[in-house]
Amino acid sequence: MIYTIYYIIITYFLLAAIGFYFINKNKTSDIAKKSWIKYGSYFIIINLLFFSIVINSIVFRYFSLLIIVVGIIELLVLFVQARYAKKKFFLLSLIVFAASSLGFYLFSGMEKYIVLFSFLIVSIFDSFSQISGQLWGQKKLFPKISPNKTMGGFIGGAIVAILSALLLQNLYPEPTYKLFLLTIGIVVFAFLGDIASSYYKRKYRVKDYNNLIPGHGGFLDRFDSLIAGGAWVAIFQFINF
Repeated sequence: MIYTIYYIIITYFLLAAIGFYFINKNKTSDIAKKSWIKYGSYFIIINLLFFSIVINSIVFRYFSLLIIVVGIIELLVLFVQARYAKKKFFLLSLIVFAASSLGFYLFSGMEKYIVLFSFLIVSIFDSFSQISGQLWGQKKLFPKISPNKTMGGFIGGAIVAILSALLLQNLYPEPTYKLFLLTIGIVVFAFLGDIASSYYKRKYRVKDYNNLIPGHGGFLDRFDSLIAGGAWVAIFQFINF
């Protein structure tokens, strides 16, 4: 089954490459180059996390801890660079991030297949939101917070993610209503996590947290939706719908 899942991932990457080709064909060479660097970085990240879950899930837990620790540092760095401005906002943001991180850490220790399923849904939603948004997105959802988020991107990413849940349902062999509740929750939380991360950056007037990940920015630029999506899975399993 794992081989089949990986073939599905590769197929999605090939489809994404086609999407990126049409997105970039009328862009300047510099913009197109940055886009392909982002694509290549994402391919490496997805493979690292995929195999960390599949081969030995404890490795994914270490990755999760790394993401959380670096995320806290990134929040602190922006706060310090802003000379400790907006203290109440920073404290509230830290509390929200700590709560989300706790859920994400609990998620990282769950049974391998639900972790893999959830990770793939977040990744698919992220990827195809960006592609569909750039190809067909017209109406901006939060232009002052996250200018690149569009209604078309959200709907496109959500549709592909939900359809993919049916394709990957062997990883989560539960009743269909639970599959859809879990998937829709992952999509919503992933989206909200991305928006919250962007809102924090706007408050401190930066575009990216840093340049640690080529084409993406910092850890929170890349993993904000995974943290929030993982937190939802922890809540979902705790409530046990």
